Amino acid sequence: MRGLLLVSIPLALSACSPAPEHREAPVAQADSTGARANYDLAESPPPGIAVTAAPGVAFTYRYAFRLPSTSISASQEAHATACEKLGIARCRITGMRYRLLGENNIEAMLSFKLDPAIAREFGKNAIAQVTTAKGALVDAEITGTDAGAEIGRLTTQRSRAADELRRIDTELAKPKLSASERAELQRQRAEIVQTISATDDSRAEQRESLATTPMTFQYESGKAIRGFDASAPLSSALDTGIGSVQITIAVVLGLIAIFGPPGVIIVLGWLAWRRFRPRRDPVPAKAEAITGT
Repeated sequence: MRGLLLVSIPLALSACSPAPEHREAPVAQADSTGARANYDLAESPPPGIAVTAAPGVAFTYRYAFRLPSTSISASQEAHATACEKLGIARCRITGMRYRLLGENNIEAMLSFKLDPAIAREFGKNAIAQVTTAKGALVDAEITGTDAGAEIGRLTTQRSRAADELRRIDTELAKPKLSASERAELQRQRAEIVQTISATDDSRAEQRESLATTPMTFQYESGKAIRGFDASAPLSSALDTGIGSVQITIAVVLGLIAIFGPPGVIIVLGWLAWRRFRPRRDPVPAKAEAITGT
């Protein structure tokens, strides 16, 4: 009986305990107007942007990184190399900029056109490379436009224009038309042909936006996160102290550079004046002393 009680008590407790909850991570969905994600500088850089690609939506990716000034060039080169390894069919570099604005002050940019199927993974790998280089993702933006709906609208517009063009051609084929009527129909036909051409160009642009995904990387020099991390007061205080010392030394050196040369000239002139100034003759003073006695 005692053994039966010992076995039944744990079973009863386990039956009363609540069942563990199973939660699935939500999937971020991007609408047609776009989605923007901003990250707190005090947090670690996110591993990627979880965006579910929607059929017919053309996305544009923009990332901003902050790195030590000595790491920007290497990171930019690493991202360019990663694109080149994918081949021009899947990734093309469309722009690059590197600007040295001052000592340890650098801005850079790199832009791509990617296969939409690999765009998100390419961005995640770029973030990982920047994190390895002691940098951080400080801003990310993903925007989307409903290119599929626009293509459908343009297709309908072109179909109506083509129907109108066929109607005008039928009217022009009639033999008994006055000169004014024929001229008016020809004018209308030229306008419709222009409309169809512009519609075809717009549809081609929308299809191109679905076939390739633009992605832009912005780089800037500076501390990635540590100086703003409230959980590391000693590191923050050390960074502030080092920055204050650097500013003080820079100000002192600047003052020396500005006022040093004029000061040296003034001192040398004063020494030369003391060395070569006319001296008073002491003999008359001695003569006055003798006559006074």
